[in-house]
Amino acid sequence: MTAPVSAPEGGGYASLLAELKERIRTARLKAAVAVNRELILLYWSIGRDILARQTAEGWGARIIDRLAADLRRDFPEMTGLSPRNLKYMRAFAEAFPDEEFVQQVVAQLPWGHNVKLVEALKDPTERLWYARQAIEHGWSRNVLAHQIESQLHRRQGKALTNFARTLPAPQSDLAQELIKDPYSFDFLALGPEMTERELERGLLEHLRALILELGKGFAFVGSQYHLEVAEQDFYLDLLFYHLRLRCFIVVELKIEEFKPEFAGKMNFYLSAVDDQLRHETDAPSIGIILCKGKNEVIVEYALRDSTKPMGIAEYRVSAALPEPLQTELPTVAEFAREFPLISLVKLRIEVEREIRLLINSDMEAERPVGLGSVLEEVQRLGIAPQSADRFRIALQAMNRAAHGLDLPESDATQATEIATAFIAELRALRDGRSG
Repeated sequence: MTAPVSAPEGGGYASLLAELKERIRTARLKAAVAVNRELILLYWSIGRDILARQTAEGWGARIIDRLAADLRRDFPEMTGLSPRNLKYMRAFAEAFPDEEFVQQVVAQLPWGHNVKLVEALKDPTERLWYARQAIEHGWSRNVLAHQIESQLHRRQGKALTNFARTLPAPQSDLAQELIKDPYSFDFLALGPEMTERELERGLLEHLRALILELGKGFAFVGSQYHLEVAEQDFYLDLLFYHLRLRCFIVVELKIEEFKPEFAGKMNFYLSAVDDQLRHETDAPSIGIILCKGKNEVIVEYALRDSTKPMGIAEYRVSAALPEPLQTELPTVAEFAREFPLISLVKLRIEVEREIRLLINSDMEAERPVGLGSVLEEVQRLGIAPQSADRFRIALQAMNRAAHGLDLPESDATQATEIATAFIAELRALRDGRSG
C-alpha cells in the first residue's frame, strides 16, 4: 500500500496545484469544443447532401426514413440518426447554406442551440444575431429560447439615453448597446399593487436572472447601498460594476411613470458615486432609471441638459415564471449557492480599492493599471502584506468569477477566506502608515 505523500510547506505548492487544475479544465473545455465542432459540421454536411439529392433526384420525405433506418443499422452505437434529427439536419443546412459561416459561427454552438435557432426564427438576420449573442454570452438552450421569446433583438440598445453627449466614444456606443428597453422581469410573480421594496426584493431573490437580463459584464455590488453626503444618509436601490465599461452602474427602481425629478435625483447619486467610489482609472458612472412607463418627450427634456450619463427604460413583470426558465433560474436556496461567485467579484473590487489607497500614501508611486499590476507595484515598493503570494491563488478564482466562468465551491470558499484576510492586512498596513 502506497503511503500518502505530504505536500511541501509554503505557497509554492498551492500555486502549482491551482495552475495545473486550471490547465486541466482549459484542456478539457477545448476538447469538448473540438468534438462539438466536428459533430455540427457532420450534421450540416449530411443535411446539405440530403437537401441536394432531394432537389436533384426529386426524392420525397420518405427517403429520410429509409436513410435513418440504414444508418442506424450500420452505426448502432451512434445517437442522433433518427428520422426527426435527419430532418433537423436538412433544415439546418437550408437555414445556413454558407459553409464558411457554419464553420466560423454556428459550429461553436451545441446542436440543441442550432435546432432552436432553426425552429424559432425564420429571418436569417435574426438567426445570425441570436447565434452571435448566444456565443458571446454563453447562453444555455433554455436561456436562448427565453431571449428569442422575449424578442431581445427588438429591445437591445433601445433605451432613451444621453450617452452620445455625456460619454466619449467608443464607450458611449458600447453603453448604448448594453441597455435595453423594455427590461423583461418575467421571472417575477408580483401583483399590480407591488411596492418598490417588493420589486427590489424580488430582483435580489432572483439575482442570477436579473444579471442574465441586464447582460454580460454586470457584477453585483450591493442593494440599498449606503452613501453619506454632508452627514446625511442616502441609499442606492441597486449598485453594479460593469467589467467591460469599467464603471459603476446605479439602478433606481420606480413603480410609476417617469418623472423629471427622477433624473435630478440620479444626477445627485452619480456625482456622489463618482466622488466616493470611482477610481481614477474608472470611466464615469452610469445611471439607469427603470420605470413602469415613460413619455419620450418628458424623458428627452429631462436628459437634455444633464451632464451625467443616464438612461431611462421601462420594465415589465409577469404573473408567472416562463416555462423555459423554470429549470434554468435558481430558487432563493439555489441562489445561496451561486452567491459566493458574486461575492468574489465584490471582494476583487474591494482588494483593488484597498491596494490603491495604500499606494496613494506613497507620493513617489505611479498608479499602475489592473489588479495584477497593482499587486506587483505594492510588492516592488516593499509595502505588500505577507500573504501577497498566497493571494495570487485567490486572484485566479476571482478572475474566473468576474468572467462568469464555473468555479468549484471549494475553490470559491478558499478564495473568499484568502481575500478577506488579505483585505484586513491591507487595511492594517494602511492604518499603520497613516498613524
